[in-house]
Amino acid sequence: MKGFRFTKFTPPQNPEKNTFENLLNIFLQLVTMTGGDVAEALSWLSNLDKRYQLTNPNYGIGDFIEELKSKGYLTEENQKGEIKITPKAEQSIRKNALEEIFGKLKKSKTGQHKTTQSGSGDEKGTDRRPYSFGDSLDQIALTDSIRNAQVNHGFSGDYLLTEDDLEVVENEYRTQTSTVLMIDISHSMILYGEDRITPAKKVAMALAELIKTRYPKDTLDVIVFGNDAWQIEIKDLPYLQVGPYHTNTVAGLELAMDLLRRRKNPNKQIFMITDGKPTCLKIGIKYYKNAFGIDSKILNETLKLASQCRKLKIPITTFMIASDPYLKEFVKEFTKANNGNAYYSSLKGLGNLIFEDYRRNRTKKL
Repeated sequence: MKGFRFTKFTPPQNPEKNTFENLLNIFLQLVTMTGGDVAEALSWLSNLDKRYQLTNPNYGIGDFIEELKSKGYLTEENQKGEIKITPKAEQSIRKNALEEIFGKLKKSKTGQHKTTQSGSGDEKGTDRRPYSFGDSLDQIALTDSIRNAQVNHGFSGDYLLTEDDLEVVENEYRTQTSTVLMIDISHSMILYGEDRITPAKKVAMALAELIKTRYPKDTLDVIVFGNDAWQIEIKDLPYLQVGPYHTNTVAGLELAMDLLRRRKNPNKQIFMITDGKPTCLKIGIKYYKNAFGIDSKILNETLKLASQCRKLKIPITTFMIASDPYLKEFVKEFTKANNGNAYYSSLKGLGNLIFEDYRRNRTKKL
């Protein structure tokens, strides 16, 4: 009897994708990595083509560039005449990020978040209860009600269905939530040869596309923080780059709280992606900085804001993409002050963690 023979698995090429679509996927990845620099991305693509023969004799990189223009992914119609990606390309980047990071999600028709409360909501649940006056007809569970009638009245010639036989399906409330995603753009996000900013951007774009398509009533604001903090638009995420900044976590939290204050949703939360401790504080017009160890002056201001968020019922989930011992101590104190959550994540697992926490927070009353 022959046993099983194992060989190296070579994934089959997708026959539905032509050369343009395969190159487009690579190009959009490169544009994200270069912070929206199309010229640099095309240069990298040319080098990859030279090394791995991505094109063929009948279709070269020049043909690909022309097709990008004709299909609306690239444009030169700007004041400087530079070649840039279009809104169509930006949307494609977000969709690719969603597929890459959350691609295993099952499609859902609901598009909203459930709470644990049941009552006169607008989405059918799984709980059953006896009919009571005032329940709408569309809540009646027909199959269960007919079964009850057969059990209660037998199988006599005259079919009888009474009010006592009726069961209704409990509806569930659907919640709205407002999320602020904070992204650290301090210099350490590209330090030691590790690109941490690109995965953070991809996660932000995937989360934005997820909310837009599955939870359209929710809101997502994205802010970046270095020496200062400022809000960016979702469409600007591909162009995001790290700067020569320290880490002013206080500025980021202050801006996040201000944005959430304007939102009328009762459920609010903050996600913070960072790889380090707070090292900067703005006092008046001057910056107080200390990158050596944990500065108690900066730490106290950071913990103060974490406590304020706790009083306002705004949980903060920290995704620390580093695991140095003194960083763990900071995160432990910060999480305790806010009563939030913290994860020490590798870049690879960052997206799944954020989605799981986002979904978990949406299924409980904050």
